[in-house]
Amino acid sequence: MIDGRKVLFSGMQSTGNLTLGNYLGALKNWLTLADEYECYYSVVDMHSITIRQDPAELRKRARNLLTLYIAAGLDPEKTCIYYQSHCSAHAELAWILNCFTYMGELNRMTQFKDKSAKHADNINAGLFTYPVLMAADILLYQADVVPVGADQMQHLELTRDIAERFNNLYGDVFTIPEPYVGKVGAKIMSLQDPEKKMSKSDENPNGSIYLMDDADTIIRKCKRAVTDSVGEIAYRDEQPGVKNLINIYSACTGKTPEETVEEFAGKGYGDFKAAVGESVISILRPLQEEYGRLSKDKAYIDQVIRQNAERARHTSYRTLRKVQRKVGFPDRLS
Repeated sequence: MIDGRKVLFSGMQSTGNLTLGNYLGALKNWLTLADEYECYYSVVDMHSITIRQDPAELRKRARNLLTLYIAAGLDPEKTCIYYQSHCSAHAELAWILNCFTYMGELNRMTQFKDKSAKHADNINAGLFTYPVLMAADILLYQADVVPVGADQMQHLELTRDIAERFNNLYGDVFTIPEPYVGKVGAKIMSLQDPEKKMSKSDENPNGSIYLMDDADTIIRKCKRAVTDSVGEIAYRDEQPGVKNLINIYSACTGKTPEETVEEFAGKGYGDFKAAVGESVISILRPLQEEYGRLSKDKAYIDQVIRQNAERARHTSYRTLRKVQRKVGFPDRLS
């Protein structure tokens, strides 16, 4: 807790292009959390290299993502927006926590199994210990809460287990983080396979709407969205494609699914898809314009990077020094 406010940590990988799902499901909700919590929002570029990356492209995407955080409305004066790789405490604490994590625990991580299947030619140790680095990310800032989706809940449970194990040995060192249980962001599914979540790594470019897609592209993707032969705009599981479009429209307009269904009663899928596309354009246009403006202001973004990295280091090193002393490392004299 900092100045009477609980601490919240979250981050996104600097790989691929952020989708509408990332925005509506996470980034948009981060804005409201800054008023309630002391927030640390990281560009987790260290996690990104568990998969081979083009170095120049990774640097570019990391900067683009940090700029998008700000363009979306996050205030770098109120929240700490920083590159994970600019704070070496993440790697230092991860090594220590590796020594307090059991192989059996990591073997049970389902994401390791999933990613190993996708990248069978590069099953590296970093991919295996990825959850320990995630634990270090969270515990460094004594985070009270962490917004996580269902796919990351297993990692948060491991983080809690590691923290409790360490505390049982050395005293009250780490805050035990809880999953954030506030307003749940909209769960946006693929436009081409509504049984799967919209993903920035989707091999089908028509399955995802990217935050930088232009208006024509957004309309085209919405028109191509998978629906069904029922021909009725109804909010039910038996029509996953239509239900997904309703969720998108509702999230973009602030209407409930029931209000959306009522609005389009008696209308065809073509009219509805066009309206969904226009609603997406309306919420992405201000973000795209602000992103374009910020991208040209190199001095400002560089200043944010420097100042926020210093803030992250100041907070994280307090925890790291305490941990190092607990495990018996010599005091640093400088």
